[in-house]
Amino acid sequence: MIAIVDYGMGNLRSVTNAFRRLGAPITITSDGNVIREAAGLVLPGVGAFGKCVENLKGLGLFGLIREQIGAGKPYLGICLGMQILLDSSEEAPGIEGMSVIKGRVVRFRGAMKIPHMGWNSVEIAKPSAIFDAVPDGAYFYFVHSYFPEAEEPVSATFTDYGGRFTSSVQKENVFACQFHPEKSQAIGLQLLRNFVRLCA
Repeated sequence: MIAIVDYGMGNLRSVTNAFRRLGAPITITSDGNVIREAAGLVLPGVGAFGKCVENLKGLGLFGLIREQIGAGKPYLGICLGMQILLDSSEEAPGIEGMSVIKGRVVRFRGAMKIPHMGWNSVEIAKPSAIFDAVPDGAYFYFVHSYFPEAEEPVSATFTDYGGRFTSSVQKENVFACQFHPEKSQAIGLQLLRNFVRLCA
């Protein structure tokens, strides 16, 4: 069973529907015991970094998720579910993230339109099983104003938007992406299918 974490934020319906299309064994939960027993964790999210931390802590899930990641459980973070893995974010000064990945989340700067919204290609920098049958240069759907600046070599893909930025990260059992695979049609479903296989 894969646990999709419900912490009161995010695009649970579209993420859930995508996994159901694959016939994946999922449960939507905020129950710590269910999360401990799950074969893998998915943390989706759309919203603010500070509110995400607040909600997870309020439910007693912030430390638990970090603990489960540390124990080697497969983890998929989507959008805010990726950003929360870093130390901090410019969006919420003084609020600490999970520090699973060293670095910070920063806002786009420059003349381009913010948020970055729509389809964009990803350059695969770190080939792995999560990208099985996902071609280099594939297009995924993005909606975001912030992106990760990691201080360790965890960039799995890069994307260009007013400059090259890290659009997904991978570190041991963790894969997290700034784009939305659940909104990225067939290629997004393939990436989710690969995650399901990793959990098995």
